[in-house]
Amino acid sequence: MAKRISRIAPWQAGKLFAVIYFVLSLIFVIPMAVAIHYAPPPSNGKPPMSPIFLVFLPFLYALGGLIFVPLACWIYNTAAKWVGGLQITVTDEADV
Repeated sequence: MAKRISRIAPWQAGKLFAVIYFVLSLIFVIPMAVAIHYAPPPSNGKPPMSPIFLVFLPFLYALGGLIFVPLACWIYNTAAKWVGGLQITVTDEADV
């Protein structure tokens, strides 16, 4: 059975992806913080990256998702009015 996605709720998608981006960024930030902590210091004596930046990085990534995902949803919704949106095929497990 074919279904069509004609609209995506921008604010709901933005909130969802903000949480997803926050969690995914932790997967990268935590190992990066450990690596920076145990890496030898550079020759100029300055740390390669501020620890404060690493703390705020997941929040900045989530904020980016909260801003740009609703924008992308608005663009999708506008384009879907013109061309009809994405068409997906849905099957029941009993049909398989």
